[in-house]
Amino acid sequence: MQKIRIAAMGVATLAIALAAAQYMQSHAGGSSAVNHAKPAPVTTTPLGKAETLGRLAVSDVTLTSALPSAPRVAQKPVSPLPAVASGPAPEKQTTLPTLPSEEKAPALTCEQELNVTPLAAAMVRLELSAHCLANERFTLHHNGLMVTAITDDDGRSDLIVPALSAEPVFIVAFMNGEGAVATAKVPEFTQYDRVVVQWKGQSGLQLHAREGGADYGSDGHVWAEAPRDMTTGEGGFLVRLGDARAAEPLMADVYSYPTGTNPDAQVTLSVEAQVTQANCMKDVEAQTLEFPVNGKTRSQDLILSIPDCDAAGDFLVLKNLLNDLKVAAR
Repeated sequence: MQKIRIAAMGVATLAIALAAAQYMQSHAGGSSAVNHAKPAPVTTTPLGKAETLGRLAVSDVTLTSALPSAPRVAQKPVSPLPAVASGPAPEKQTTLPTLPSEEKAPALTCEQELNVTPLAAAMVRLELSAHCLANERFTLHHNGLMVTAITDDDGRSDLIVPALSAEPVFIVAFMNGEGAVATAKVPEFTQYDRVVVQWKGQSGLQLHAREGGADYGSDGHVWAEAPRDMTTGEGGFLVRLGDARAAEPLMADVYSYPTGTNPDAQVTLSVEAQVTQANCMKDVEAQTLEFPVNGKTRSQDLILSIPDCDAAGDFLVLKNLLNDLKVAAR
């Protein structure tokens, strides 16, 4: 009821506003003229039967929305969903193809084996086997001694070297970083005095031992061209180590004297350098190592200045440098 009354009041208000607007328009038009004419009578048409002028008769009013209504769409009946089984859905079996198994890559490592066998006169035999390193240069390391050698066509090497300790450790190192290690026990080492001279390349160096004051070229003169048999036990002997065929070879002369069985012997040692076309006018570096029976191991570095090439064939005798290398019975 209240909504109908509000609507009726709105219609009345609208009618009054329209009448006022018409009145203002008619008078506004007259005010623009110079002479004011007599206003024409206004005829109003009744809007409907009403008891009073300020009230409108309102009946059969249908309330509508200010916004247009959306068209109604006919709804289709919804079909019921199919029944779902209450148990778990069966899994679909998928068969994967069988892939070929991966083959193992062949091993690329090369094993090296080094065996040590003690021999007479505190010597040892080193047997190296490296089948995939045929004709390869390697370096033998032992208690400060360093010499080079080359494997044969089968990757083997057989060396006879003096032990420089009672429990020596031998290390073989190839250029590619691979190598082998072996140890041994050589109790006879304590019966021998040993002296080493080692150098690099074609230096022309030689270690000479003169036993009992022997002259050069006599039976008591021991050096690379007269090394003496180590099995006799009558005096000292010398071995030259290193393969001169290798690139920049490391070479060494090792002199051994059986001090334990010959306590009264006197041996004078000297280092000599023959002047050749390969070493003339060059500085030759060398090193000496001493392993006395009853003493401390000593080492000394040497630098020799070789004369010019006009002196080829001559020898440089370095006695003063090696006075401390004399071997005597202790």
